[in-house]
Amino acid sequence: MLKYIGRRILHLIPVVLVISILLFGIIKLAPGDPVGANLDPNSTAEQVEMERERLGLNKPIPVQYWEWLKRSVKGDFGISYTYKLPVKEVVPKFIRNSFRLNIVIYIIAFLISIPIGIICAVKQYSHTDNFWAVFSIIGISMPTFFFGLLLIYFLSIKLNIFPINGMITPGKNAVGWLRVKDVLYHMVLPGIVLIIGSLASLVRYTRTAMLEVINQDYIRTARSKGLEEKVVIYKHAFRNALIPIITIVGFTIPGLFSGAVILERIFIWPGIGNVLMDAVNVRDYNMVMALNMFFAMLTLLGNLLADIGYALVDPRIKVD
Repeated sequence: MLKYIGRRILHLIPVVLVISILLFGIIKLAPGDPVGANLDPNSTAEQVEMERERLGLNKPIPVQYWEWLKRSVKGDFGISYTYKLPVKEVVPKFIRNSFRLNIVIYIIAFLISIPIGIICAVKQYSHTDNFWAVFSIIGISMPTFFFGLLLIYFLSIKLNIFPINGMITPGKNAVGWLRVKDVLYHMVLPGIVLIIGSLASLVRYTRTAMLEVINQDYIRTARSKGLEEKVVIYKHAFRNALIPIITIVGFTIPGLFSGAVILERIFIWPGIGNVLMDAVNVRDYNMVMALNMFFAMLTLLGNLLADIGYALVDPRIKVD
């Protein structure tokens, strides 16, 4: 297993390199640059050119990429043009907020959706199955921004139960338990939107995976031997149904840190998705590049962990 992990990590190095080249090229070829954000609108052409030279934007793109790569390998991702601080100092503050929101929601979603998916598969076409089928269709089909705005209108504006803004209140300076309560209080509305979307998809995945397994011959054989239904479902069927679920878990890893751009925008949640959107709007190259590379590496890590999970739950899969 360790040899397999080591080989996979080595194979990821050229993949990360190719991804960085593509991302850097796409970002640089996009119209606009950060010069305008740092200068007065009435600046002269010479001042604009001096600013471009100061930022290193007047060099050829391959040279800019090589300089960025040398810095990044050392952990220096440059200065954010927006925050006027090193990127490595800005990013952790906002990733922490996205992680807080997403990790809580994903844990709750998995704990709820897996038992529900199993029940829906075992009791196919029952009232429970039909209810969750309708719920899943609505949850997947409803746009995030629309549902979020509905919650804001009814629960924040009309009933004044929850705040509209995400953690932007006087309570943000509280410490200890008061700080925890403040964060949880502001997590309710974006959390509801996230958990409904997550539940809708996870219930469907679990149900489909279980239906494929419980109709297999070996499940019928286990039942014919007189095994209890709980043993058949949870020991034999569920373990084999875990493979597609593990795939979903692997894909959720980048989401734990990357945040939800639309959701964070609607609720003004100070997460990394909001930061990425602002960075794109002002052409903050260093911030955009660092965040996109971080998300790409998280995606590759998620795939690696999913492959390892396959080998752990399915004895038919061997890794050397």
